[in-house]
Amino acid sequence: MVNKPLFRRLSGVVPLIVIAATLCGEASSRADTGPQPPCGSAPFPPYPDLEDSPAVRTWDRAESGRAWIPPACTGWTDSGFTTLVVAVGRFRHASGVEGFLRRIGAISEHTGMRYWSTTHNRWQTLIISAHALSDATGDRRREDFSPGEMVEGKNLYFQQEDNLSGRAIYRMRIRSASPDRLVFDTENADTIYYLLLPMFRPGGMQTITFLDRESQDVWRYYSIMRTSRNASLLTAGYEASSINRAVAFYRYLAGIPTDQEPPAAP
Repeated sequence: MVNKPLFRRLSGVVPLIVIAATLCGEASSRADTGPQPPCGSAPFPPYPDLEDSPAVRTWDRAESGRAWIPPACTGWTDSGFTTLVVAVGRFRHASGVEGFLRRIGAISEHTGMRYWSTTHNRWQTLIISAHALSDATGDRRREDFSPGEMVEGKNLYFQQEDNLSGRAIYRMRIRSASPDRLVFDTENADTIYYLLLPMFRPGGMQTITFLDRESQDVWRYYSIMRTSRNASLLTAGYEASSINRAVAFYRYLAGIPTDQEPPAAP
């Protein structure tokens, strides 16, 4: 028998997270609008004001999930999704792209990342352990990646253990790096299981993040995370958990304590 309370909490990882609902304040006439990253046109959802919290919108497969065509700039070739979440925000960051690369490459610092668990109504550890790998086999642990190693097009691998979906190997790639823009993506490199059941086949969980400089120390953040249309339906649903996980990764990159009050979705 499936342990429904456990599955009710499952929603993905970071690289990670995704699900269903409508961002507060969005007009109903835009309910069917899919995400549009900042690739030559106005992004949707739009960026919030600098002083506001990040905005998060989620979709599920009922909202054209089988037929959705990813924007070309994502590089994703497979259509559709089971769950999808977008987080957008603005924040101050003074150390430039090299500082972001150092933060992104510091895989071991993911360990201990926290998020608000709506199931337990408290802050909990999201990432139990994380470390960089020398290759995709997972046999050779190494130190964190340096900015100099994180060049465009190079595949980097790391292993991460999420508090719900367990341990998996992920591939990370820098898609674009310039003084005013940084784009990177991640996906699971091996199958992710939960209670011995396959939840996500390789490439079944994908994330792409766009960072664009707005001014000297203000950056725009846009991140899309999806599970493939062939992912287990046991991972779909659960909007609040997905929002809180997405915001945890936004806060990590922005240098904000991931368990800072208040939670995004109490």
